[in-house]
Amino acid sequence: MRRLLLLSNSTQPDRGYLDHAAEEIVRHLRGARSIAFVPYALRDHGGYAAKARERFAALGVALEGVHEAPDAAVAIERAEALFVGGGNTFRLLAALEERRLLAPIRARVAEGMPYLGASAGSNVACVTIKTTNDMPIVQPRSFDALALVPFNLNPHYVDPDPASRHMGETREQRLREFHEENEPPVVGLREGGWLRVDGENCRLGGLAGARLFRRGEPPVEHLPGDDLSALLR
Repeated sequence: MRRLLLLSNSTQPDRGYLDHAAEEIVRHLRGARSIAFVPYALRDHGGYAAKARERFAALGVALEGVHEAPDAAVAIERAEALFVGGGNTFRLLAALEERRLLAPIRARVAEGMPYLGASAGSNVACVTIKTTNDMPIVQPRSFDALALVPFNLNPHYVDPDPASRHMGETREQRLREFHEENEPPVVGLREGGWLRVDGENCRLGGLAGARLFRRGEPPVEHLPGDDLSALLR
């Protein structure tokens, strides 16, 4: 049974790393005492892992970066839980492809290993990375991602500001353009929000709501606590 916690972001204003979601992360891990960390979305793997290790130590969970393992795939296969951190989604997916880690992650999630993603780590859990906000600083072989869920996310979703003088596309306009060419629904996940997936159940949580975009339909507003399980069917 798939068990996913997909965070829009890892840090809230005036709060520490993962503080806003700490209680939900502990619930999600369900007693796991160790977690494997995928740091490939940032260039400084060691520094990123050190930051994550310190935070998880405060939760009573030992963290080891898969970049430190002799074989990253084996580290994932043996992991109690997996955390895929945020950063640049294109760099993250390219690294997972290069190291042939997509299949091992899919297999372990199918077996019930808890998957925690933040920002880019949430993007790669989806069908594709086409709705990321990041610049393509590297080129993956494909935009196809882990497809742990049958929809896409747009983390850090920002609502249109009617007072803004910015003349570029709003996030909503960009997601409408996505649906001119693509089918999967997209959850515009605001800062501080997350999706929790347990088997065939999906619920919106966190500090902010989300907007659900479907092809050919107006976006629908959802509040924390709303059941979004229909997205999994």
